[in-house]
Amino acid sequence: MSDPEQVSLREIAVDRNNLYREEIYTDLKVATIRCMIPIQSDGSPDPSRPVLYSGQTTLMSQAGPLPVQCPLDAQTLEEAIDQFPDGVAAAVDRMVEEARELQRQEASRIVVPGQSMPGKIHL
Repeated sequence: MSDPEQVSLREIAVDRNNLYREEIYTDLKVATIRCMIPIQSDGSPDPSRPVLYSGQTTLMSQAGPLPVQCPLDAQTLEEAIDQFPDGVAAAVDRMVEEARELQRQEASRIVVPGQSMPGKIHL
């Protein structure tokens, strides 16, 4: 009898119809732009699919470094560079809103006597 994890590992396959070559551009200060170029399984360009761009940076917060990633709806590297600041700002706004929503959910949670609080360790 074979181990189920080993069977699933043998079933892993590369999607030959969704291959990309990755190029990284950075200003060595704050901005990193990833460019995902669609390719065919022989490594040649696949012009039938769009190039994808995403931005990445790290912001310092009170809790330490905070990685920020954002999609960039660009057709060229120049457009991606121009969109980078707004993309990062929108990603940070989403992160802040998600954090506020989690705080709201936690604050409105009903605490039943005798239940342990999340994050508390009982010895």
